[in-house]
This record gives sequence, C-alpha cells and structure tokens, in this order.
Amino acid sequence: MLNKASAMSNYLISIPGNQSKVSATIYDLKSKLKVKAVELVKATYKTTKGEISFYVTIGKKILAFETSGYKKHRQLLILQMISWYCIYMGWVEAQIHATLPC
Repeated sequence: MLNKASAMSNYLISIPGNQSKVSATIYDLKSKLKVKAVELVKATYKTTKGEISFYVTIGKKILAFETSGYKKHRQLLILQMISWYCIYMGWVEAQIHATLPC
C-alpha cells in the first residue's frame, strides 16, 4: 500500500500490513532511492554492504534507517527523507544519529 503523504514532497511511504521486519519504506521519486525503516526491538539488524545507515531514537525506541539502491546519493537527501518520515509519523522528539546509540 503506497500513500502520498504530502503534495509538497516527492516521497511515498509503503507500510506493510504484515508482521515483517521492515516498519516502512520511504521512496524518493526523483532519485529512485529507497530508505527502509526497521524497529530494532522487533528485529535483528545487520547493515548491508554498500548501503548507508542512520539511527533514530524516540524515547527508548530505536529505529534503523538503511538505504536500498544507494548510488552516491547525497547524505542530505537521506537525512531529509528520514526527518520527513519522522514528522509524518508525529515524532517531533525524534533524534537522528550517524551511529547506533548506546
């Protein structure tokens, strides 16, 4: 199921209806880049070689965000996609980290 969340952005979100490890996938229509969100409490997470990862904390909740199809996209684009998703989800207290927080 794809939902266009904002007329101002070029991002789409796919949220699976089943109990998959991936919480959601964010798509950028212009660059064709995908960023997958994985809740670390529910899934074991291992980074994929050649992809870029960031982590988001919301209180005690930790999510990993990893690109899929990374081809030297600007990291700013990835951060914009993650922050847009957090705002879409209503997580105004979310913090983005470059490494897995302790």
